[in-house]
Amino acid sequence: MTVILTFLAAIAGIAGWWLSRQGLMSKPWLESVGPVPQTEPSHPPPYRLGTAVLLAVIGGLFAMLGSAFVMQIDETPWQLTPLPNLVWLNTGLLLLSSLALHFASRDDGQSRQIWLVVGSVTAVGFLLGQLQIWTTLTQNGYELSGAPAASFFYLITGLHGLHILGGLVALGWVWLRLSQTDERTDREAPIGLCALYWHGLLVIWLLLLALLLGLGNEFLALCRSALT
Repeated sequence: MTVILTFLAAIAGIAGWWLSRQGLMSKPWLESVGPVPQTEPSHPPPYRLGTAVLLAVIGGLFAMLGSAFVMQIDETPWQLTPLPNLVWLNTGLLLLSSLALHFASRDDGQSRQIWLVVGSVTAVGFLLGQLQIWTTLTQNGYELSGAPAASFFYLITGLHGLHILGGLVALGWVWLRLSQTDERTDREAPIGLCALYWHGLLVIWLLLLALLLGLGNEFLALCRSALT
């Protein structure tokens, strides 16, 4: 429960900061009355808000899984699954993929295609690296139907990998749309959505990595000691 509340508090803080930057926290009735400038509306486009809500739902799903992981290991202590060193390379690949899509969403020149290629290739590399980690763990005796910690590891990382795979399908659709239009606004919107989605999955992965390293249980113990 503590993990869920902490995650939801973090989501609420991030959402509040993001909405304030979009102008949703403004109070137009307190502003001076004058000529109305002909400007673009300051509220976020519906598709960006929809993507943010989708990420919040996905984050809530992983928060519940993380809470179950922490409570289960707290009630019936087990040894955490040792993470191969390849997990750090995978984390770097996902970080690079997120940065590449961010640059692609901001770039309006020929290098946009390069950034999209980099983002796609590194995301595929992340998935292949995850498959290699699962193979290594299986060979070392940590099977899906074995220890509870291993079962949780495959469940959590597999579900995250499915969301990455879904993002790659969406990115493929973006490539198809880019080849059919020359309008700058038509290009920016779908790439920006992919970048936002990738940023959310990167944050979720970093939180999951901390959880799988045992930091979630240390945080829970710290909270309990503070309440006693």
